[in-house]
Amino acid sequence: MQLIEVTNKTTASAFLKVAVILYKDDLNWIRPLDKDIDQVFDEKKNKTFRHGEIIRWILKTDDGKLIGRVAAFVNSKYKSKGDELPVGGMGFFECINEQAAADLLFDTAKQWLQSKGMEAMDGPINFGERDRWWGLQVEGKDASDSIPNKASAFQPPLYCMNYNPPYYQQLFENYGFQLFFNQYCYSLKVKEKLEQKFYTRHDLLATDPNYKAVHIQQDQLEKFAKDFTAVYNKAWAGHAGLKQMEEKTAILMFNSMKPVMDERISWFTYYKDEPVAVWINMPDLNQWFKYLNGRLDLIGKLKFLWVKATKRNKKFTGIIFGVVPEHQGKGVDAFMIIEAAKIIQDQHLYDDYEMQWIGDFNPKMMNVAAGLGTYISRRLITYRFLFDRKKEFKRHPVL
Repeated sequence: MQLIEVTNKTTASAFLKVAVILYKDDLNWIRPLDKDIDQVFDEKKNKTFRHGEIIRWILKTDDGKLIGRVAAFVNSKYKSKGDELPVGGMGFFECINEQAAADLLFDTAKQWLQSKGMEAMDGPINFGERDRWWGLQVEGKDASDSIPNKASAFQPPLYCMNYNPPYYQQLFENYGFQLFFNQYCYSLKVKEKLEQKFYTRHDLLATDPNYKAVHIQQDQLEKFAKDFTAVYNKAWAGHAGLKQMEEKTAILMFNSMKPVMDERISWFTYYKDEPVAVWINMPDLNQWFKYLNGRLDLIGKLKFLWVKATKRNKKFTGIIFGVVPEHQGKGVDAFMIIEAAKIIQDQHLYDDYEMQWIGDFNPKMMNVAAGLGTYISRRLITYRFLFDRKKEFKRHPVL
């Protein structure tokens, strides 16, 4: 086998091609946009380079066939609660079903991380935010059992979500990776009526004229971005290491979502005109991007516009949900959900809803998700590998 570091356009293209080769017969795989993978490794587009570095390799057989890839990275800002040692990351792993090939990729990542002073590696994770390319999928069949290719074990991935063959779990665990935390996604059928408790709690709060819930309006996007910042900084900043968000960051984020935003599915709740809760959702972009074969060049953009205009997107996804501390426990969550349901359900906008993953270290949010009447639609795992095999392994502590 030949291990080759990615150092130029040719090897970078081969890095993308590995996945195309491995998943060519899997009808449920949705090819990620090439640009979404490439920008992770682009210093000009990935701000994580400000406090980290990354390296990647491809693996070939002796006769030149692509059979694997992996990336390794260090990030001085990456730290999980309870960490007592420096931890690096590995990700973008793809490999044939051969333990020797996987071990070579894992060993290479480990050795590079050791040279950078790391004492453990988490994976498969992203060199960047946790909402992308995080975790190894180990469970997640389609609830309707309508998988088109019965040889495929998992339902199609959400946008920027890892997808992999079931044998990857064995490759990781045979090497010695241990479960650091589970990641659960929760789903529901949009047409099904929500549990009565939501209507009861909604009706109690609806009698207070100080509360109102409204969906985003694209012609006032900057205002909503600023309101989002206010809620975020009260509800999340300081939690699990999250930092304060600047208004300009939120404005950039909202503007980037504008071309694919459905303003009817993202909601804000106000108390005396002050933002107190947000529920941000997006159409599942993979329902459109699956037709683009990874390309979003000029032709790809034109094709995307045609697909978006002619093919109904049947699924939307939950990005973020939160209530500021002083209004928690008052039924604000139920009030906002039912107000949204009046439009989302009554207008039959979508068939399915799936929330982005929640770590099992956050039982409070898991209970909130389960309380919606959802079912667990998929499970991913973030693994950790301690370089000192005699050292006591500790799972991610509960928040």
